[in-house]
Amino acid sequence: MPGVVGLVLLAIAAGRVQTAAGTVEAAARAGARTGSLQRSAVAVDGPAKESALATLRQQGVSCRNSDVQVSEAPMDLPGGRVVAVTVTVSCDVELADLLGGPSGLPVTKHLVGEFTSVMDRYRGT
Repeated sequence: MPGVVGLVLLAIAAGRVQTAAGTVEAAARAGARTGSLQRSAVAVDGPAKESALATLRQQGVSCRNSDVQVSEAPMDLPGGRVVAVTVTVSCDVELADLLGGPSGLPVTKHLVGEFTSVMDRYRGT
């Protein structure tokens, strides 16, 4: 019986880690999408970072260490040049937090999400 209980707990833990990883991916997606909706490439960083962090907060994922990197790069397409916004979200999630145990345990899972969105060339000022 203890083996079965252990397997059930392991399955629950794996599901919680997978859910947290999906949230980190969603945060990167939200940040890149928000950044791509800005009117100029200069104003991308702040809104993109805030959107990514807000997504993490809304979904209840607390990171021991988190980092949001925003980069813009021009892309030459057949219709002309556009700017692509890439957001990378890194988050060290405490496994104790995911499993509902006491926090402060030194066991963490490093999760990374990245997404790229193209700025609308006709949205500029």
